[in-house]
Amino acid sequence: MGCGKGGFTLALAQRYPEHLVLASDVMMGRLKLLEKKKQRRKLDNLELLRASNLALASFQLPPRSIDRIHLLCPDPWPKRHHRVKRLVCTDFVTRLTRILKPDGVVHLATDSAPYFDNWLEIFAHFPAFRAAPAAIADIADLKTDFELQWTAQGIPVRHLAYRLQG
Repeated sequence: MGCGKGGFTLALAQRYPEHLVLASDVMMGRLKLLEKKKQRRKLDNLELLRASNLALASFQLPPRSIDRIHLLCPDPWPKRHHRVKRLVCTDFVTRLTRILKPDGVVHLATDSAPYFDNWLEIFAHFPAFRAAPAAIADIADLKTDFELQWTAQGIPVRHLAYRLQG
């Protein structure tokens, strides 16, 4: 969700050619660039969607259709009066339970310590989600373009993974 420039998405599709990888973003320019990269690499298992994450989780994706969701480095909206714009909130997590398959995984990453702490608080209210750091061990080496940029500047990016109990 929110594939950005697509570094992580392309690497994921290359690593798992037997899986369909959906990449979504609202910015058409990013999707056009990603489409060119997809074509050059001949990634037939990668589909691009111009959609908001909220719309995907709310009604555009079928119920219980997704094995794993990656929401990596979303805008933390750090200013107090902007926090209502944050994507990850109790309403959004409730919507994720609609599209995830039983035992499906939500993978989140951020460079914002306050946003990370907020995620911990939010998921604590959802007993159907259990912390599952091992669920993303197979992709721990794959990084988003933002994560590469921030770690190069010495800014840590923290990851969380939760599994939806069947």
